[in-house]
Amino acid sequence: MSEMINNREHAVPEQGRRQELLKEIIKELHEGKSVEEVKARFEEAVGDVTVAEISAMEQALMEEEGIPVSEVQRLCSVHTAIFKGSIEEIHRSSKPEEQPGHPVHTLKLENREIERHVNFRLELHKDKFRREDSTEIVYKLVEDLNLLLDLDKHYSRKENLLFPYLEKYGIYGPTKVMWGVDDAIRAMIKEVKEKLLSYNGDRADKDILIIDLERVITEVNEMIFKEENILLPMALEKLTEDEWVKIAAESDEIGYCLTAPEQKWVPERVPLPYDEGTEGAENGQLPVGLIHFETGILTAAQLEAIMNHLPVDLTFIDEQDVVRYFSHGKERIFARTKAVIGRTVQNCHPPQSVHVVNELLADFKAGRKDSEDFWIPFKDKFVYIRYFAVRSAEGRYMGTLEFTQNIAPIQALEGQKRILS
Repeated sequence: MSEMINNREHAVPEQGRRQELLKEIIKELHEGKSVEEVKARFEEAVGDVTVAEISAMEQALMEEEGIPVSEVQRLCSVHTAIFKGSIEEIHRSSKPEEQPGHPVHTLKLENREIERHVNFRLELHKDKFRREDSTEIVYKLVEDLNLLLDLDKHYSRKENLLFPYLEKYGIYGPTKVMWGVDDAIRAMIKEVKEKLLSYNGDRADKDILIIDLERVITEVNEMIFKEENILLPMALEKLTEDEWVKIAAESDEIGYCLTAPEQKWVPERVPLPYDEGTEGAENGQLPVGLIHFETGILTAAQLEAIMNHLPVDLTFIDEQDVVRYFSHGKERIFARTKAVIGRTVQNCHPPQSVHVVNELLADFKAGRKDSEDFWIPFKDKFVYIRYFAVRSAEGRYMGTLEFTQNIAPIQALEGQKRILS
């Protein structure tokens, strides 16, 4: 039935009505009503609101109602107080980059502030300067450019946190070009500021300054376009979630431009295989059945299944030469029975080869060797047997791992295979 419903025609009047209502509410604030009074009316009449609607509303206040930029900026904190709950709690996006605190969200948040600054404040003062080049308006322009130099933090986060990850993926050209343009914008802002500070009312200098200010506004806006239409989509396509987490964690050290993330970004992840409130977990201990490794947590069943699915046979003897474990895959090369568990490895080998076993273990225990390899044909297999001394982080000998693999299928490989079959 969708072809019978013209949603656009219904949506536009509704959107316009909401915009009008939002403007009325903000005007009431401007006229002196309390935040509590306005917020109550907002929640009752409008409900929730998007960031885009707030942005459009603020622009309309300036362009249609004639409210000065400085007054809208003064009201920004009040706007936030009114809209905060509506935006953050109701509109949490499923896309990480649209969530507060994500580096991309923060860069875009800064861009909105930069846009406001150059397109309204700096543009407004530049036009006033064209009409009257008083000391006061020159001072305002210098102040605007001082604030705009905060761009250095925005650009530095791109250059020092984001670009290295893109280069890791072989993307060098766009980053070098953008870094060069960033530097040119920084230099341009400083140069125009110096010209303003030495401005003495000369007509020719004034014309050049107006052209320079327009160039600053244009270049800053064009960089925003490049970031949001080229750089950030490209980065989102390449970087992993963990890499974005690292960028977010290191961003505080460089700082933010004209605004800051409202909260730390915590990506949504599958919870741990136990509740945070589980007894024992609070004291750093895991419930029975879970094994905590430095790089993850597994259940005992998961660990055993993993060991038995490895395409190799494993046997482990401890520091007393006692057999403690062997994997039980589908096709063991050399048979093992549970009867060997608890026996010394010497008792599991024929007497004529025990001296070889003892010599190997002596080398491992003394630290003279860390591994030893053997390879033999066995039935229809070619068996690669490896022994590894297992040591603690401090280097203490903990036992020996036997690793046995039929490498005949590997030896038979030729050419290459790059697609699924």
